[in-house]
Amino acid sequence: MSHESAEKNPGDRHTQVNILVQIPKQYQQDPIITQLAVKYNVQVNILAATLGRDNTVSGWFDLQISGLNQAVKDALLYLEDHNVGVYHKESPETDGW
Repeated sequence: MSHESAEKNPGDRHTQVNILVQIPKQYQQDPIITQLAVKYNVQVNILAATLGRDNTVSGWFDLQISGLNQAVKDALLYLEDHNVGVYHKESPETDGW
């Protein structure tokens, strides 16, 4: 694929988002974050996390997700479909390489 055709399809551009996610206690034993990387071929960097051992409260993760634009969008939809709270941080998305 040429550079020119990649620019015509926004899904082929590389992007990065910084988000806070709140994982409900019922999902704390499930590999929600691992699934992002595996199912959607995105890179997930955990910048910070708060997670209790007793599963009585939600876990919070400060994530940086990067990959192809469409893959990142699909990964965010996956989180929302699983009732994971997704809060976009104020820093803008980083586009391109």
